[in-house]
Amino acid sequence: MKTLTPEVSGILDKLYNLRGEDSVILVEMEKQKNKAEETKERTTNEKKNLQQKISELEKLHEELDEQGEKLKEVLSGINRDDYKTVLDRLRIDFNPKALVDKLDHSLPRTIDTVKDDTKKAEDELVKVEEEMNNAITTIEELGIRKDAALSNQEKLNEYFELALTGRINITRDSITSLLEQFSFTEEEQREAAKLLMFPEDALFTYDEKIKAKEKTGKSIGEVIAEAKTASIEETREREPKIEFEEPVHEEVVEETKYDPKDEMIETLKKAGIDYLDFNPKEIDELLANFDANIVQNNIELLNKKGLGLDIFNGHISLMYDNELEEKIELLVNSGKELMDLYLNPSVLVKYSKDALKNRMNEIKSNGLDLKEVPLMAY
Repeated sequence: MKTLTPEVSGILDKLYNLRGEDSVILVEMEKQKNKAEETKERTTNEKKNLQQKISELEKLHEELDEQGEKLKEVLSGINRDDYKTVLDRLRIDFNPKALVDKLDHSLPRTIDTVKDDTKKAEDELVKVEEEMNNAITTIEELGIRKDAALSNQEKLNEYFELALTGRINITRDSITSLLEQFSFTEEEQREAAKLLMFPEDALFTYDEKIKAKEKTGKSIGEVIAEAKTASIEETREREPKIEFEEPVHEEVVEETKYDPKDEMIETLKKAGIDYLDFNPKEIDELLANFDANIVQNNIELLNKKGLGLDIFNGHISLMYDNELEEKIELLVNSGKELMDLYLNPSVLVKYSKDALKNRMNEIKSNGLDLKEVPLMAY
């Protein structure tokens, strides 16, 4: 009989999120669509302004060229001496030849400047049109992807209804191929397939919690967060606590040497952690991988960052993880808040540093913003 352990709860968190309106996939698509529509509106206005600017520059070029030639033609036909008396008497500085020379010197450079401005505006127009067309394409593609996501969501909900009523008769491949569309790992696909094909207490217990709390009007995301916390607490309560006898130390002249278990207990005690807060399986796991320096460093790291040490409960491997700091920095630098990590520590357990980098690159390659994708979707 499968119990509602943190691992099972984590898979169900992800599955139930994908079943609701606030599915991370649908929410992310909506954000991308809104962003693309904003880009489309902005670039449409920019295109209109650039087209108008180019038209005005082309007109200016034409007028400078045409009027410049006419003016040179007129000035070239004027002999200043024919108007010398009037010009000198009225002290008018008019020198047709000098003006023609100035036109010959300055007009081409002015026209070249207008040409350059036109070329810059045309290049900018190409970029703006490309950005606008990409936004339009994105909107169209998101419409298609959303239809597919809704179809997949409908099929997922159908599978759950069949499982919860004991009428599921679909193949394992049908479930795994569907979950693959939601970017589940192969291991997650297998575990989820087991939950649906052979529904046990874990699934029914989780579903009851969700339905009970949905009646309060909370979103499924809030319900899942509360259900996750409750399931972890219940798991801890169910686990039997084994009382370990404190080691008896005899007074000796030489330095006392503890065995590994004593050293582990003493290390946790110095950090203010009661080893009895962990179940026997977790204690055995920590003991098998215990390194006092790594454990002390990881405890100091979480204290320094303000993350509660209760993050280790249900995630004991984080205590001896020699890549913990690097993985935290990777996620924080991608835009995640420390609170995100506190609420979803399983992502730190699930991936090594390199595997986490690969997963983040995979998310980015799919056009998604790391900052916006919830950790439960990793």
